[in-house]
Amino acid sequence: MCKSEGRVRIVYSLPTMRLSQRVLSLKPSSTVAVMNKAKALKASGVDVLNFGAGEPDFNTPEPAKRAAIESITRNETKYIDTPGDVQTRDLIAKLLSERNGVPNVSKDHVIITAGVKMALYLTFQALFDEPKSGREEDRAELLLPVPSWVSFAPMARLAGARVVELPTTPEGQFKITPEQLERAITPRTRALLMNSPSNPCSTMYTEAELRALAAVIDRAGKGVAPEIMVVSDELYQSIVFGSVPHFSIGAVKEIAERTVTINGPGKAFAMTGWRLGWASGSGEFGKQLIGAMTKLQGQSITCVPGFSLAAARAALTEAGAELETMRKAFAARAELIYSLLGGVAGVKVAKPIGAFYVFPDISAHLGKTSAGGRKINAAADFAGALLEEHQMAVVPGEDFSESTGHKHIRMSFACSEEQIRKGVDRLKAFIAGLK
Repeated sequence: MCKSEGRVRIVYSLPTMRLSQRVLSLKPSSTVAVMNKAKALKASGVDVLNFGAGEPDFNTPEPAKRAAIESITRNETKYIDTPGDVQTRDLIAKLLSERNGVPNVSKDHVIITAGVKMALYLTFQALFDEPKSGREEDRAELLLPVPSWVSFAPMARLAGARVVELPTTPEGQFKITPEQLERAITPRTRALLMNSPSNPCSTMYTEAELRALAAVIDRAGKGVAPEIMVVSDELYQSIVFGSVPHFSIGAVKEIAERTVTINGPGKAFAMTGWRLGWASGSGEFGKQLIGAMTKLQGQSITCVPGFSLAAARAALTEAGAELETMRKAFAARAELIYSLLGGVAGVKVAKPIGAFYVFPDISAHLGKTSAGGRKINAAADFAGALLEEHQMAVVPGEDFSESTGHKHIRMSFACSEEQIRKGVDRLKAFIAGLK
């Protein structure tokens, strides 16, 4: 307290405040950031072509919407069981068993979560710990084939894991080999993350390739890495274009109990905003893992909205025609964008065979300067200049891979064929102006 010009002035000082190192070290999602910036520009009247959002441009199928409305009308708006209602978990278990071939799975092996992100977050929290020693070299390891979706690594690190990148190349269709996996496994390896079809690459592993990787996991589990698991994100399993059928690595009986399969209706049924996902295990350990994740969910969100599960059941059982319409549209768009990008100077791209992304290599243009005077040293510079100068939003590749991402951008083709053609024209014009 002090006096000033005959008046008493009270000065308050706050105690020293700080945020946790956990959140301070966390980078925001680059895909969400690009999506939000593009939406803001569009709202301000800018003619932005958004290739950033990994979100179908279709509407949720009518059977799903109708089922949710009817559920609300029946007043199904109370708390439900933490892992989800029995009817929906039974359905998911049945689909996993009959469609995916995963053995020894029941409702007790399934938890329904607020989106696939939450399913992954809970899985990592259940599998990893901070090392008691506090030493970085003692952390349990997540083996992560890269490029990979931007949130895998941050979520694993939040759980205490050390993330070990397994680099892949466009020439190898962005896939790891059994030999590469075997070399990477150590006594500290806790999990391998698999994502097929892939975000951001839209490539897929064949059944033979997955069985070969599973054989490596099986050997490691009996030897150098007895606690090794596979976390298999299969969110895009229904968005495939025919050249490679989807196969669940959890169907390989030798490692079924070492595999957690993660999925949801968001991408396939245009239900991203419903925030639904699920995780499932197999056998006795699978039941223990889902039980642990249920405890975590009970201490966080409690449960998902019950009426949203009515929508999920209707999508899974009644919206097959809508699903096929969307799948065919994505297949046509995949052919179109791959063909058009093949004519863009200095751009290399792997053919998309599932999901709805391409991950072009733009490294031939690094070191150049844009027409607007921006130096292009990495993908972030490329994407920033492209948005500012040609109003086209793409996601820079850095967050998809620490080692090689700076050479790539991600483009989502969850948009119309007209937008794809316009977007590639703008990309060509931007590249033509580089010096």
